[in-house]
Amino acid sequence: MIRVFLSNPDTGELTLGGRELIATWQESNTLNIWVDLEGESDSIDEELLGGFGIHPLAIQDALRPRHPPKMERFDDFLFILLRGLDADTSGIDFGVIQLSLFIGDRFLLTRHAKPSTSVNWMIGKIKRGNAIAKERPGSLAIRLGNRLARRYVEILLELEPRLDEIEEQMFKQPDDKLLAELTGYKSQLRKLTRIANYHKQIATRLRDVGDSFIGTELSHEIVDLYEQIERTESLAQLHYQISNDLTGGYLGMSSHQLNRVMQILTIITVIFVPLTFLAGIYGMNFENMPELSTRGGYFAVIAVMAVVAVCQLIYFRRKRWI
Repeated sequence: MIRVFLSNPDTGELTLGGRELIATWQESNTLNIWVDLEGESDSIDEELLGGFGIHPLAIQDALRPRHPPKMERFDDFLFILLRGLDADTSGIDFGVIQLSLFIGDRFLLTRHAKPSTSVNWMIGKIKRGNAIAKERPGSLAIRLGNRLARRYVEILLELEPRLDEIEEQMFKQPDDKLLAELTGYKSQLRKLTRIANYHKQIATRLRDVGDSFIGTELSHEIVDLYEQIERTESLAQLHYQISNDLTGGYLGMSSHQLNRVMQILTIITVIFVPLTFLAGIYGMNFENMPELSTRGGYFAVIAVMAVVAVCQLIYFRRKRWI
């Protein structure tokens, strides 16, 4: 799908259409254009991007299914590669897509293989009002980046109450399912931290160095972008630490319960060792065993065994082993 938005920055006039609007833009020296490429074949994307003078190496990076987020400056455009959440993501169990942005003086090109919620949000915003049509392509790119970064913050904020619930359940009804859930969270949070670190490098460069294709008038928006990414990184690290602590606490509680069970079994074994010894002696049935002819021998042995067991229980109790 190819969506094209042609805008006049002087009048705010906006035209929505398809690939045919590119020719209109090429004939003008004042119009701005945003071309969004979604789910097209690599050959079509390569042809269209090449028509805007995009460097082949930048196109190659944009077409790769997996590539770390980056920012690279070329003579005629600025290339920013971001990793956003896909349209199916609604929680911490997220999927990602590559979002490539090519920013020039009068054009913004975006390319993504799957639907992008951030891009759809921007398109909806444009359709609701033409005020945004007066903005430069660099401004639209920063808006997209802000929306992309904000989605990460949203799913992290949604995770916090669930971690609180797990902590309460862990002390009331510990379950291996909780451990599996925490392990899954840790894996996703590690990915989030890594993605945020890549994005932070881009935002830091935009904030500290800037770029002519973005413009100095967007300094506040860039600072906001940096803050959103920094917040994503800090929340991901915080939630990872909480998940790690809860995992350690669960394993510690499980180990403690296992130790208690082993302690009880050991005490039972120790109690029965002398009793088994006495029973073994008087179960040998030798002919010349004096106790065998004693009238009350059976009851005497039982009494001795009972006294031995009680004494051991009293000793273990005083040692606070039971």
